[in-house]
Amino acid sequence: MQAAPTLTTARLTLRMPKATDLPAYTAYCASERSRFVRGPFTAQEAFDKFAAIIGHWTLRGFGRYVMEYEGRAIGHVGPLAVVTDTPPELTWTLWDGTFEGRGFATEAAQAVKTHLFEDLGWPEMLVLVQPENIGSRRIAEKVGARKTDEDAPAWYPGCLTYRLEATVAA
Repeated sequence: MQAAPTLTTARLTLRMPKATDLPAYTAYCASERSRFVRGPFTAQEAFDKFAAIIGHWTLRGFGRYVMEYEGRAIGHVGPLAVVTDTPPELTWTLWDGTFEGRGFATEAAQAVKTHLFEDLGWPEMLVLVQPENIGSRRIAEKVGARKTDEDAPAWYPGCLTYRLEATVAA
């Protein structure tokens, strides 16, 4: 498996997922917070989803990072490629609502976007957001994503599609 570089921001460390992150991720998956990604999920489903986060690095050569704040795993952020015929999707999720409203997801998404566009030369990414997920819609706009009229992918029905292009990466 390709090791991800560790990225740092003013407040966060963005790193590869570890087995010790599974309990926090499982709690998130069992909660109402997972509703925008078709949850809640059972502990077995959470394990499978977490294994997919880790395995994505092997299958695609890139993937999602765990957001760590003051030594605690608080969410994940990074690119996801369920299919390979469209640009990867930039994703973010805070696992615990106590960390919401403090700018952590925006800070993490901006750091990953900058890394992918400036360090790795990616040309574009998608951001897919359920219409009711106002917080994620705001984050998408804050990191420079522009809403399009593109149809939602079959694997994520009903979502709004945003595009991020390297030319707008700041």
